[in-house]
Amino acid sequence: MLRRMLLTAAAGSLAAPGLLRAQAGPWPSRPVRIIVPYAPGGASDIIVRPLTEGLEKAFGKPFLVDNRTGAGGSVGTAAGAMEKPDGHTLLVSNTGPLAIAPALFPNLAYDPAKSFAWVAMLAGAPIACAVRGDGPIRSMQDYVAAARAKPEAVSFGSSGVGTLGHLTGVLFGMEAGVQMLHVPFRGAAEAQQAVLSGNTESLWDTVGANAAAIRAGGLRGLGISAQGRIAAVPGVPTLAEQGFPRVVATNWFLLAAPAGLDPEIAAKLRLAVQEALAGAVVKERLEAAGIVSLGTPGAAEIGGFVAQEAERWGKVVRSAGIKPA
Repeated sequence: MLRRMLLTAAAGSLAAPGLLRAQAGPWPSRPVRIIVPYAPGGASDIIVRPLTEGLEKAFGKPFLVDNRTGAGGSVGTAAGAMEKPDGHTLLVSNTGPLAIAPALFPNLAYDPAKSFAWVAMLAGAPIACAVRGDGPIRSMQDYVAAARAKPEAVSFGSSGVGTLGHLTGVLFGMEAGVQMLHVPFRGAAEAQQAVLSGNTESLWDTVGANAAAIRAGGLRGLGISAQGRIAAVPGVPTLAEQGFPRVVATNWFLLAAPAGLDPEIAAKLRLAVQEALAGAVVKERLEAAGIVSLGTPGAAEIGGFVAQEAERWGKVVRSAGIKPA
């Protein structure tokens, strides 16, 4: 289970050597800005809304979302790394900028291993493989058979080159021994429309972005990349159930700060985050959106997990020869 991966990840401090920690004062003394490296409306938005509500309640100050988009989340993540580590600027980042981008872009303006203080794991969004609901492919076995007919006989859409949906589709192809044609789109909605219109055979993208279409029957979910079935689409089996135990992937989201954040501030934030996301109403809202809990690991466990994920997805990027769009 991914939660076990988080709780057993190798420990280790990711603070830059010699970096002085910001001194704790009366924190927060003013509104806190949370940089989110994506546009509103996606999985990050669904997670951040209840998060900010809970943090404002806990600390009595506004927590303001600052959407900084670009380069698959790397622009906003870089902006977060460059701020003062005084606890008044935080960052929500995820798999793309922290575990995939380092393999795609060798000259990033930040180093995931040194530029951040890890505050809390937030949640994760598993990936779904889906096809048109009235099409001839009705199972993962049909999908593999179609893909084995000839190289690139099956196309799959994703939200773009280097996204976790793209890499999960590539990883599946490696595990199944098939070569599929990747068709990148500018977002999950475009990828879904391409499948519904019959222009693309399949898609690999987050469950949350496609759960409504799967429940309505427009899409047929063939498999999900979670360790276990999820509430948003309970009838869709996992890929592990269907003979692909290594195709497990979750687009995880975490809360971080610039390296040097005072540990006392980090501890207060971590506790408040856990309380904000633990309520029954919030959990139900997240589950309905295809978002799953990843437990409550500490900073060292998060750091080890991020490093482990970077190694894993870096190998996929290099093995497949993926280049930035």
